[in-house]
Order: sequence, then C-alpha cells, then structure tokens
Amino acid sequence: MVYGAKLIAQSLHDLGVQVIFGLPGLPVIDIAQEAMNLGIRFISFRNEQAAVYAATGYGYLTGRPGICLSVGGPGMLHIMAGIPHAMANAWPLLVLSGASETHNANKGAFQEVDAIPMITPISKLALRPPYAHMVPDFIRDAYRIAMFGRPGPTYIDLPADIILGHFEVPRKKLAPLTETPRSTAPANKIRDIAQAIKSGKAPLVVLGKGASYSQSEKQIRALIDQTGLPFVPSPMAKGVVPDSSPNNYSAARSTALNEADVVLVLGGRLNWVLSFGLPPKWRADATIIQVDLCAEEIGKNGGHPTLSVVGDIGLVVEALTSQLKGWQWQGKSTPFYKTLQAAKSKNEAKAAKKAAGDKVPMSYERAFNVIKETLDRLSNPDDGNIVYCSEGANAMDISRSIFTMEHPRIRMDAGTYATMGVGLGYAIAAFAAYNFTNPEGVAGKKERKKIIAIEGDSAFGLSGMEVETMARYQMDIIVFVINNSGLYRGDSDTREGWSERQKVSVEGRTGESPGLSATSLGYETAYEKVADMAGGIGYVTRTSDELKKATEEGFKAKVPVVINVLVDPQADLVMDFSWLDMAPPDQKKSKL
Repeated sequence: MVYGAKLIAQSLHDLGVQVIFGLPGLPVIDIAQEAMNLGIRFISFRNEQAAVYAATGYGYLTGRPGICLSVGGPGMLHIMAGIPHAMANAWPLLVLSGASETHNANKGAFQEVDAIPMITPISKLALRPPYAHMVPDFIRDAYRIAMFGRPGPTYIDLPADIILGHFEVPRKKLAPLTETPRSTAPANKIRDIAQAIKSGKAPLVVLGKGASYSQSEKQIRALIDQTGLPFVPSPMAKGVVPDSSPNNYSAARSTALNEADVVLVLGGRLNWVLSFGLPPKWRADATIIQVDLCAEEIGKNGGHPTLSVVGDIGLVVEALTSQLKGWQWQGKSTPFYKTLQAAKSKNEAKAAKKAAGDKVPMSYERAFNVIKETLDRLSNPDDGNIVYCSEGANAMDISRSIFTMEHPRIRMDAGTYATMGVGLGYAIAAFAAYNFTNPEGVAGKKERKKIIAIEGDSAFGLSGMEVETMARYQMDIIVFVINNSGLYRGDSDTREGWSERQKVSVEGRTGESPGLSATSLGYETAYEKVADMAGGIGYVTRTSDELKKATEEGFKAKVPVVINVLVDPQADLVMDFSWLDMAPPDQKKSKL
C-alpha cells in the first residue's frame, strides 16, 4: 500500500524536482512533508501569491518548471494570480492544489470549488486525476507540457481522498525530462534572413527575454561580435550580450526602433513591450523578422509573415552566423549610425546629470547611482554574482537603465503581464536557483550570488511579509524600498502637508479641499522595521552617504536586510511606459 501524499511527492522526486514553493494547509501538508522526507526543499511562504510568483521566477531562471503547492478553495484562487503571469511570460510552471473529497462533490464540502473550468482558459493544461494510479502519469504530463513547446503553466487538482488515502499502486519510476525538443529553420529561410540583413541600410537586432530564457547567449554574442550589428535588449534580455558592448544601443532604444529598416527580433513578442512592432514607435516600412519557438507569434502585428521563422533561438542564430561568415555591417558612415550615436550620447549625458549631486531628498536616479556604484565596488559586474529583482512603477522603469548587466538571467522584473507583488517571491526564487546545493540556475560565474530586490514602496506592500520567509530560511537578501510615500509620486514633501491632507480625507471634506490622493501612501512609512521584526537588519537612509554605508553593511550581513530609501516624493518624473498612453493611435499624446 502506498500513501497518496507520498505517491505525489515521489512522482515529483522522480522528475528531478529539487524545490517546491507553497503555503501548506489541509489537505496538502502531507505532500510537503513527504517531499521533504525525499530530500526536496519546501519553502513555505506567508501568502500563496508570493509563492506562485517565486515558482514562475524559478522556471525562468532554470528552464525547468517551477513547482507550487497550495490548498484548494481560497488558496487556489490566490495561486491563480501567478498562472496568467506565467502564461503571459511563457515561463514553465506546475501548480498542485488540494481539493475537496471526490465523494463530497456538490455537497458544499470544505473549500469546495470547481477549479478546472476556471483554470483551463488561462493555462496550457488543467487536470484532476480520478484515480490514484493515474497520479504519476498526470504529474509527468503536466510537467512535460509546462516545459515543452512554448513554456507555460499547468495545473493539477488533487482531491483530498487521493492525497490522504492508501492505495495498491505498483511502483512506477518516472524518467526525468532532461531537455526539451529543439528545431532549427530550413536552410533556404536562413539564407533569406541573411540576405535581408545584408541589404538593410539600417539593420538592428532586438533581444527579447526568450533569448535569455533559452540560454542562447553564446550564439547571440557570436553573431553580434562577428557582424557588428547594433542591438537593443528588452529589460529582461539585458546581459544576453553584455551591456558594455559598443553595439548596445539601449540608451537610444526609441531612436533605434524608429529608424531601423530591417529588424531581427530574437525571442521577443511584438506585444505592448515592443510597441507591437508598429508605427509610430517603429518605422512604417521596416521589415521585422521574428525568431520564435511559437508559430502563432509569427507575422503577428508588425512581424513579417514569410521571412520570420519558428525554431530554437540558439540553433537558428548559429546557422545565421555561419551564413553571414565574412560579412560585417559597414554602417559607421551611415546616417543611421550617426543618429544612433547622437541619441545614445545625449541620453547618457542626461542620465548622468540626473544621477549627480547630493540634494536631499535624493532623486530616484541619484539613489540608484549610489546603490550601483557601491555594489559594483563590492562585486565585479563581470563576474555576474549579483541578481537584481525589480518592481514598482518608477523603481522598475528608472532602475532598468541605470543597472547594467554583463550576463543574462541576473535581472528580473514585472514582465509581460506587468505584475506587481512579484519582487520578493522572485528574490527568494533567485536565491534558490543560484545558492542552494546543486543549483539549477546558470548565470555568470558558478559562484554564490547576492540577491538584490529593488522595490517601490507600493510594490513592497504587496509581499513585504516575505521578509520573514527570507529570515526563516537564512536568505541574506537585500531589499531596497524606494520610498516616495505614494504610487508614482507622493502628496507632499513635508509631514505637516501630508497630515493636513490626511485630515481632509478622514473628515470627508475632499469636495472642499485636497485630501489624500488615490495614489497616496503613508508618509515616510518605516518599512525597515519589517526586517527588525523578522530577525533581519533594517536601515533608513536620507542621504547619499547614509545609503552608501547601509549598502556596504547590508551586503556583508548574513541575514535579510531592508533598506528604506527616502526619495523626493514630489519629483517631476517622465515615465517611459507604453501603457501610459492608451488612447487610440490617432489620439496619442505627443508628450507624456
């Protein structure tokens, strides 16, 4: 006889699962315990959403499905937030949720909910095994489907009677899935792409996060180094080719997209992140060549339907590099190159000016520059031993251009779904992927990595209690909370001014005078105390020197650190999010 919970845990163990993220409760506690008995690590969170976000991040960093375990009913509903997040980002995820007993179906059983119809439309697969002997095959299929083809989320509903029952099920050891099927494009297609690139007067390579996920950096770097083609990375593709490369024009991204006539897009979908590959952000007559493992993406929006190819990025790029052997882009005398260089120099100078000075309160740019310079001194960026997890409107948007990456898969953010609340879950996932025994993550030198979370104060509020999770598992993660006392911006630059607006709101007089805005948060909230409470170390910083000192001390700490960075709440910010202007194309704002 085999115990149902052990059968489930053994199936995961057979597949090579090393880590499970979750929040246990009845009836899934025993699955977690049986998994730990087999040597699988179980990380127990304070909220299911943070757990599932961690599992999605682990899938991205390792290329293998992140595993999340939750109770049914409300726990499953919390988990649902991470399922479309994984689907939108094309990251492998396997969710296992408990469910009420089969024999009590439709009776109003404990936490009863019909999960399969809810999850099927937002996942690659959603299953509920009717019999215990089917559990191993169901788990293997869900694991395989999450990982194969276009990666994404799968779900298994596990009835309590299967989890807690004992069954006559013969031992069936599942074979681990070590790699996914890979294919390349036909030779004639490779020749056509090469010819299109050669004929372009203003060629450009755009790197999407699929280039990072596919671990194709070696092939892509060879292409860029051999041909000298200019490139622009999407935020999570930073480091596929080092940001220090002279061919990197991320500082002139808008100009590059607007001027390029032939664009090779590697692992990037033409959605809102890349402005759909359409005017006015892109040149109207541009030939956009996509390389993607998902056929449905080919020709979408501005993509070229016949030149674009389906295939593994590494294999396609390797073949393309071979086809372009002996050819280099001779564009340094072209108007395109001169325009790119001018835009790059101008934007870098503007950024440097914003990052300078010691004004109090600090600007976002100044705070990030201090953090970056300090961390770069403590750990050489060439080694790739710091992983950055970023979320929040201003915090994410501004930091992505300041923190440069020399290696892939050491920067994570809200992603395609623009999900807030992911940051601390990501940080825990990165710690697990890179610092646990037999790490499954690959980035930079194979050494222990320091994990840094850069959080807006609003975003931190969505998962701040996971600092206790970090402390419980002795994860020496640094969390920077960029505190401007509001979403986007604060209501006042003084406590007195904020308190007056608070009084108006509390008394219900907002029709007479300004109260707290809809985006207001508490004035200079002491977020650092969350670390103190959990056994970590908290700092609050107002000046550049205080921030530098806190960063240096926090980097050496062996416990979680929360650094509350007080920045200018009234800063005039121009945020560069394409979703800020949602008007129809003929009504777009000329300036944000």
